[in-house]
Amino acid sequence: MTTEQYHGRLRRLGVRRRLSAAFTAGVIATAAVLLAPQPAAADTPWLDVSPDRYATFTVPAAYVQEKLGTVSQVIVEGNFGPSATWAEFGLTRRGDAWSGVLGALEPGLYNYQLTADDTKTIKDPTNSTSVASNPLLSTFLVAGDSARWLVDAPSGTGGKIETLTYRTRNAQRSALVWTPPGYAAKGPKGYPALFLQSGAGVAATDWLDLGRSKQILDNLSAARAMSPMVVVLNNANASDDKELRDLRKAVADNYRVLRDPAHQAIAGVADGGTQAVRAALTKPGQFGYVGSFSGTSAPAIDRKDAKAINRGVKLLRLYTGNVTDPAYNTTYRLTKALDRADVRFEFDGVNPDGGANWTTWQENLVDFLPRLFGHVRDHGPSPGHQPLKREFTPPPAGTTPTPFVTEDGFVTFETTTDFKNAQHVTVWANVAPGGSWLRLPLTRDGDRWRATVGPLKPWFYYYRLIVDRVAVKDASNPTTVTTEPMWSTFFIPGPGARLLSDVPAGRGGKVENMTYTSTVAGQDRTALVWTPPGYDPNRAQPYPVLYLQHGGGQNYTDWVEMGRAKQILDNQFLDGDLTPMVVVMGNGNSSNFNSELRENIVPTARARYHISSDPSQQALAGLSMGGGQAFGVLKAYPGEFAYVAAFSAGFGSGTGVDVQAINNGTKMLRLYVGDQTDFVYPSFMASLTTLDNLGIRYEFDGVTPGPHGWDVWQKNLIDLAPRLFKR
Repeated sequence: MTTEQYHGRLRRLGVRRRLSAAFTAGVIATAAVLLAPQPAAADTPWLDVSPDRYATFTVPAAYVQEKLGTVSQVIVEGNFGPSATWAEFGLTRRGDAWSGVLGALEPGLYNYQLTADDTKTIKDPTNSTSVASNPLLSTFLVAGDSARWLVDAPSGTGGKIETLTYRTRNAQRSALVWTPPGYAAKGPKGYPALFLQSGAGVAATDWLDLGRSKQILDNLSAARAMSPMVVVLNNANASDDKELRDLRKAVADNYRVLRDPAHQAIAGVADGGTQAVRAALTKPGQFGYVGSFSGTSAPAIDRKDAKAINRGVKLLRLYTGNVTDPAYNTTYRLTKALDRADVRFEFDGVNPDGGANWTTWQENLVDFLPRLFGHVRDHGPSPGHQPLKREFTPPPAGTTPTPFVTEDGFVTFETTTDFKNAQHVTVWANVAPGGSWLRLPLTRDGDRWRATVGPLKPWFYYYRLIVDRVAVKDASNPTTVTTEPMWSTFFIPGPGARLLSDVPAGRGGKVENMTYTSTVAGQDRTALVWTPPGYDPNRAQPYPVLYLQHGGGQNYTDWVEMGRAKQILDNQFLDGDLTPMVVVMGNGNSSNFNSELRENIVPTARARYHISSDPSQQALAGLSMGGGQAFGVLKAYPGEFAYVAAFSAGFGSGTGVDVQAINNGTKMLRLYVGDQTDFVYPSFMASLTTLDNLGIRYEFDGVTPGPHGWDVWQKNLIDLAPRLFKR
């Protein structure tokens, strides 16, 4: 949601939104501080978050060895996954540290811990943040407009948090109480009260440590976007109404609050949401305002109680995340039951990008608070939220090839029964920002492992199972990757991935095998050749040709199996964006690529296909190692290929380079690289300086968001191909 959308929404809610200059300046200043965790005085932080929202983890190997012993892998576990779900980000051992870069992250609060070999977990000792309910967790805030309510309010302007101790059932309990700015223990007028309940596996302190409720309350108060109120954060026991009554009495005895139902509100997450709804439906008149955030169950509703409920409850508002939220189906059933019983309620709509976690519940709280104890005109869902049309049920176990993909991009992974005795199973896939790789934990389901994740944007995905730290092919997925036998693939169609989709049958080009003798390798080898629709070997003018090379550890099959080169070229040709050309994808695994290309691949291609030998009609491009090979040919034989491109590759040394020959013989030298998650990014940027100093003319497409992987290289080919052989 943009700032303007949110401001408009607050105006529709009928609340005043007067952000003072001091408040705005304080938010900006605080955001800058919160971008990075505060380390212990003498320690180098393990985590650094850049202003452009990339998180770099650098964990000393010696510390891991000292605390955990010898380990084979180190991961960062955190809420980095789709819908802010828990996921694992693998670090790589480089020298004396385990390290990795993840991003660009969406603005918000993240929590994480470090785990080695699936079972050995430690806290980041250089991050001073803490989570009371889980001492192993640390947090960090990535600032941004969508997270503006989560930053600390300027010092001295916020409310106060106190601990309230009370007794119930002859036991002593405690709750946390937020009082608004300017609150005094004595005065002529009382305050409304909101009781925020936690749920199973959720502590009251999580409302502060993970929910950022104090910051939300402080900032909404400063913006005058909510009524002044006292807010009680409580460990909910969803089945114990007496404890809730005792808490309400203790709050009334110790704070200047109004006791009538019209000035009392209750809301909660998970079981706490269930308790809130039950308070509204089974004993109407206790609370005038009720909110359920991912409530896990609902009481039976008797239609004869509808009048009393509607009379006593001014607002009953329901919230749920997407199909990854266990409350999704419960909320659907509850809305239908309320409709049948003629009970008035509001539904915030399905949050399409939120699961059952604090990222979602923070948004729920920001929406709910301005609706309390005042007049509200807007009773509809939040912008971008969707209707709840039906329950979600993935296919029964073992009944369909995996993964199972819904129309809106939710993916259910499921193993066979081969791993029923496994201890830890994840799916390692390119689902992180930009196409980086995360491991998504699966949950044991009978004698299988299963999980539903998403939504994933329309694109091409590849994954493998990691079973007790061993890579395994998903045997239920028939797709294969020649050079990576453990990988499986799937495709999510949609407008954003149109160029990666198959064209209608019979309308695309052809991909054929081309066998050639490699004098370098001393054996026959194979290339794949794409010819355009309508390819005519007898036409008067030969076709231009692009020689497209793979990277290290890959082979001639990868541009088709992983790069979706056929789909890209087919679609661009049918769109009229592509000059009709032949594309040759050869085997670049060679001790002398220059000779392999010029003496073996090129002559065979010219003999088999009607292609030009004119340098102005020849192009050479490659990714990673193949990009380095393209640079090598450019240096050694400037002018043989008028079009040269490198994806995620460095130019290398400029010694002995004939700059004039390169500039005179090259119509286009176009360069591409991924972002900070692409490990060649530093060397690539150094290459630009080398080229500038040499005076070589080139085009730089700018950073392509993503890692050293196919998400980036597919985009690079999409950009490059239509530029070739244009007059």
